Amino acid sequence: MGHTGKIARRGFLVGGAAVAGGVAFGVWRVATPYANPLENGLAGGVATFNPWVLIDADRITLITPHADVGQGIMSAQAALLAEEMDLEPGQFHTAFGQPDKAYWNTAMAAEAAPFMATDDRLIAQAARGAMTGVFKLIGMQGTGGSSSIPDSFDKLRRAGAVARETLRAAAARDTGVPVARLATRAGAVHLPDGTALPYTALAATAAGIAPVTDVTLRPPSAWRLIGRPMQRLDIVAKSTGTQAYGIDLDLPGMVHATVRTNPRRGGTVRGFDATAARAMRGVHDVLPVTGGAAVIADNTWRVFRAAEAIRFDWGPAPYPAEQADHWATLADSFTGDRHDATWRDDGDAAGTLDAATQTRRAEYRVPYAAHQPLEPLNATALVTDAAVDIWSGAQLPRMLQRQVAGITGHAPRQVRFHNQVTGGSFGHRLEFAYVTQAAEIANRMRGTPVKLTYRREEDFAQDFPRHIAMGRARGAVRDGQVHAIDLSIAAPSVTASQMGRAGLPAPGPDIQIAAGAWNAPYALPHYRMRAYRAPALAPVSSWRAVGAPGAGFVFDSFLDELIHAAGADPMAERLRLVSNATARKVLEAVADMSDWGAPVPPGTGRGVAFVESFGVPCAEVVEVTQTPAGIRLDKVWVAADVGRVVDPVNFENNVQGSVIWGLGHAMNCRITYADGMARQANYHDHPGLRLAQCPEIHVRGLENGDAIRGIGEPPVPPAAPALANAIFAATGTRLREMPFDGFVDFA
Repeated sequence: MGHTGKIARRGFLVGGAAVAGGVAFGVWRVATPYANPLENGLAGGVATFNPWVLIDADRITLITPHADVGQGIMSAQAALLAEEMDLEPGQFHTAFGQPDKAYWNTAMAAEAAPFMATDDRLIAQAARGAMTGVFKLIGMQGTGGSSSIPDSFDKLRRAGAVARETLRAAAARDTGVPVARLATRAGAVHLPDGTALPYTALAATAAGIAPVTDVTLRPPSAWRLIGRPMQRLDIVAKSTGTQAYGIDLDLPGMVHATVRTNPRRGGTVRGFDATAARAMRGVHDVLPVTGGAAVIADNTWRVFRAAEAIRFDWGPAPYPAEQADHWATLADSFTGDRHDATWRDDGDAAGTLDAATQTRRAEYRVPYAAHQPLEPLNATALVTDAAVDIWSGAQLPRMLQRQVAGITGHAPRQVRFHNQVTGGSFGHRLEFAYVTQAAEIANRMRGTPVKLTYRREEDFAQDFPRHIAMGRARGAVRDGQVHAIDLSIAAPSVTASQMGRAGLPAPGPDIQIAAGAWNAPYALPHYRMRAYRAPALAPVSSWRAVGAPGAGFVFDSFLDELIHAAGADPMAERLRLVSNATARKVLEAVADMSDWGAPVPPGTGRGVAFVESFGVPCAEVVEVTQTPAGIRLDKVWVAADVGRVVDPVNFENNVQGSVIWGLGHAMNCRITYADGMARQANYHDHPGLRLAQCPEIHVRGLENGDAIRGIGEPPVPPAAPALANAIFAATGTRLREMPFDGFVDFA
């Protein structure tokens, strides 16, 4: 590693260690578990053993605190608990629970530490420990970064085992039979004579004894649920159209609202004229809100129509008004004063390339992209003098409590958040504006429930999109092999943008500018990877897989260019370069799945890409065919290693959904700005992959890695470079800018 990289990382680590090591808290505070929030106001005869299990005489409730935004984590959390509790599907209910420090995410912090996932050196472990300590201290309850399974895998199985053993102890107390002679099965404790005591019948006794915490988790050979195909708890409801989402909520006496705020994101409103809107049928009122106005009416359709009738005088955008100026800012950011970090400096890339007689150069562009979940943003709020109730879907519920409390004047503990099943997010619900606006309106209408729903056009206009990025690469080949790469990527800091809105500082260099490129597990003789932080442009936020879809596209596409320039086989050269055994097995698996090297028809091309994100090595092969109507996507093969596949069915579904998401956005999705406003307003402007365009997608989950990982995002980053590389193989056209429909047609 080069000197610059060492300094950047040392500064990060020293700051993190100071916070984690004693300035803010001591080791004892990190090790001490939080109190069980389920014990607050617990009725007699109701048993709770930890923050995740609640049993009374009528039902078993499993608390699944991670937000379910369509990825199926509600079912996965329940399965981990049920595995050790000996519960069967249908024997329990689930609830998201109230936000609490006890649900802090034990895995989310690892991604913030500036070390490769496979780096087990003491300094890497110390950095992860420091960041984890910070997350523990602040009680960071969050869903994101493909961290839900890593966070849940051990602690929820342990929680289930504690519940099981405490129920056995309760049965022993009631019957006099020694614990060692009691078995558990299908939601009951079984006596030697065959008598079954349902857990619900043991709740009152269990409530009166201390939880049994000295438990042993079952080995994989004894698992009944984990690793086997499962039926998601929500699959019937979603298949029959009966699943209730936040947008479906209906409360007695509820009024409807929508907002219009400055389409120049973050700009002011000089004034507005709502005369026509106030005169429309069903409209109760038009109120000023931060940055714009809200309409209150008796149904959603009427608030939408009235909002369109308001005339506004908007202030200018606090960022460059035209898209060309955004690209120009990035182009001007490859300078020393904007250097954020040197993440890799292996060998001597600069010296080698300066001395080379032939080098290859390329520039890549990654545009802004919208989140565009199918369920528009919505939140329902009820504010009284005593408390605030919020019903919505959100990925950072404790931060949301603080944001709402700041608006209504309540203490955060007085804000009760009722998380809802969410129809998609892709990072969109890491933000709070849609909730704080609902709270702002309801605070002026205390005692009346207010349901705020965004119009689709408002959702696009007010989105915090995926960050824009530009990559510049220089490379050389030698003796038929890739020899040197010098890669620079410029982008605004998504971390600073997002954390700034939450009122939090963004420590150290932003790893997301380089994610997917700096951590490529290749032993190149000479590889330098530098990140440059551009000034803040349009405000941005975490988008599915955050930085890796952009930086991964830049790195893997340029690697493919060099491989072809060297005359090497794209798969064979990657396998030669790969330096990590787990990553090698992933590449070997996708080569085997796709029968790489087999002849393909004329006009057909295959491209391979490998990108690691959130510690998950993921490789994809895309096959396309050039037709008179344009490029047709035929097949995709995907291999990924998550250490342990909890549910093979949901694993496959998440991978397929990620591939569809990644391909569609590479093909035709972008957000561009004119006069400070996003030009794209709905799905016709930002369409993604259509059903008729969807290829066959074949999936293989591997379990060679040492750590448990998540799969909700890692298949997204390889999709764009694999598609671009396939198009080159089929047509000879090299694509260096997304979306690709600006350069090729798709069938």
